[in-house]
Amino acid sequence: MNDVIAVILGGGAGTRLFPLTLHRAKPAVPLAGKYRLIDVPVSNCINSGINRIFVLTQYNSATLNDHIARTYKFDRFRSGFVTVLAAEQTPASNEWYQGTADAVRQSRPHINAFGHRHVLVLSGDQLYLMNYGEMLAFHESHGADVTLATIPVPALDAPAYGILKTDESNRVTEFHEKPPFDELEGMNSPVSDEMNRSGRIYLASMGIYIFERKGLEDLLDDCPDEHDFGRQIIPRAIQSLKVVSYPFTGYWSDIGTIRSYYDVHMALARPGPEFNLYSPTMPLYTRARMLPPAKIQSSYVQDSMIGEGSIVINSHIAGSVIGLRAFIGYNTTIKNSIIVGSSFFPWHDASQYGHTGHPEWPGIGEETYIEGAIIDRNVSIGARCILSNRENLVEADGDGWFIRDKLIVITENTTIPDGTII
Repeated sequence: MNDVIAVILGGGAGTRLFPLTLHRAKPAVPLAGKYRLIDVPVSNCINSGINRIFVLTQYNSATLNDHIARTYKFDRFRSGFVTVLAAEQTPASNEWYQGTADAVRQSRPHINAFGHRHVLVLSGDQLYLMNYGEMLAFHESHGADVTLATIPVPALDAPAYGILKTDESNRVTEFHEKPPFDELEGMNSPVSDEMNRSGRIYLASMGIYIFERKGLEDLLDDCPDEHDFGRQIIPRAIQSLKVVSYPFTGYWSDIGTIRSYYDVHMALARPGPEFNLYSPTMPLYTRARMLPPAKIQSSYVQDSMIGEGSIVINSHIAGSVIGLRAFIGYNTTIKNSIIVGSSFFPWHDASQYGHTGHPEWPGIGEETYIEGAIIDRNVSIGARCILSNRENLVEADGDGWFIRDKLIVITENTTIPDGTII
């Protein structure tokens, strides 16, 4: 895999994941109690033997920079790196990235400084396990100029994606960007018997591409005003190059909205989730923090994940994901919620560790009830609070809290006073 450069698209402002993206880039959003979204594509690359990785971003990149710098350090025997490329003004361009393709176009001076034949383009906000080496072998065996990873979806889901139509040889013949449900007729493609029986006959683009280097450069140079891979570059490539579909049938989720972010975590907390966090061959890597084990005192925990260093005291936790160093006070109930955790323990002086701007006491106070909520990092929730959206609001804004798609989101570093009801 020494002839492959991986480029991970960090996304724009991440408005659909707001307020989790209020102070961080989308790839830096916490995941599954201890990871960040960026860890998924980076880990897939490392597990696939791809060690030269660029992450392209332009919004709120400080946290992402810090995470990557602390996490991904290759030894001197491997010429690998994970490097953030933020949008920059240069003599060639003084514009921010205008889209996914434009981000790659503007970053080519850095990418081309390293020898390569193939460019692997990835998204920074998806959850899946994939061996990209198998996709590359498929790409080469088909003599393709461009290979798109696709996943079969049913008709009800098809309008949310770019839908590809292929022939029997997996060559892509048509591309339809988010087609309306009533216009899907004739857009189905050949799929396996299993997928056909389940009605998954439409091939959705996963936003994962392999380009031949020259083909990619020609596509980017020929139409410099085209800024998006999905809407512009890929449809044009189908007309002039050999574009093939790499069929993927494993678990895959696009974490692009607050609802999808929440649903992914609720699925991970349930027994036997489709995504395998325990794979011995495809592990997820992240920053090693050397924390003590979680401590559960006289509590009832059901279908939940509890992160390292967390303390739960005489409480009820159900269907939830509890992150690192989370402190759950006496007689508290947490149901179907995500508690991101804290950067330090509540009984420590945060200033000793260089932390500023945080509540003095991060954690959840006694006799508090939380349901259907996402509590971001370093949040202090007082005693006897109720966070459950009892009025069933779809959307609302408050002081340090938001409701999005009926879910309560408490923003990073917020203090919620004793007795608060949301």
